[in-house]
Amino acid sequence: MLSKITRDSWLFALLGVASIVFGALAFAWPGITLGVLVILFGAFAVVDGVALLVALARGDVLVRSHPWVSGAMGVLGIVAGVGAFIWPGITALALLYVVATWAIVIGILQVAFSLRVRTLIAGEFWMALGGVLSVAFGALLLIFPGSGLVTLAWLVGIWAITYGVSNLGLAYRLHHLHGDLDKLNQDLNKLASAA
Repeated sequence: MLSKITRDSWLFALLGVASIVFGALAFAWPGITLGVLVILFGAFAVVDGVALLVALARGDVLVRSHPWVSGAMGVLGIVAGVGAFIWPGITALALLYVVATWAIVIGILQVAFSLRVRTLIAGEFWMALGGVLSVAFGALLLIFPGSGLVTLAWLVGIWAITYGVSNLGLAYRLHHLHGDLDKLNQDLNKLASAA
């Protein structure tokens, strides 16, 4: 069971890389137009949602252990992303509220999920950290809504990069745990064949 969880560490790495790229683009273009910011957010949200649903469909034990949470996170990401593509002309303030709500809901679900799987994996801290950072990011956007588009781009960039780093940390831990499990299985097979 644990071997199957660790085998799919690449999904967390993919989410981490996508998030970091998204964050870097937000920093590279601080004067970014609303349309481009909407497209970047939409693309990231869709990739995040699809990756979760793919993990669920593939039977990833970690994701399948709580299918409703994982499914809700995946669907919410896709809906938020598609909504951004359908209504690209939304105002900066409306985008801010969409991003804030999405970040808070995803963050709460991620923290709850990490608490439920803490007995299965040792790297759940990274998942919880990503969730806490998402909630903090969403709350900041709601508290300071009039900070302007450039500030929004920077806040989005900071959040996306920290969220991506937390996912890469979790992927790294799961990848190494998978290697340790493979070595243990090989050692057990040698002992069994020698007996």
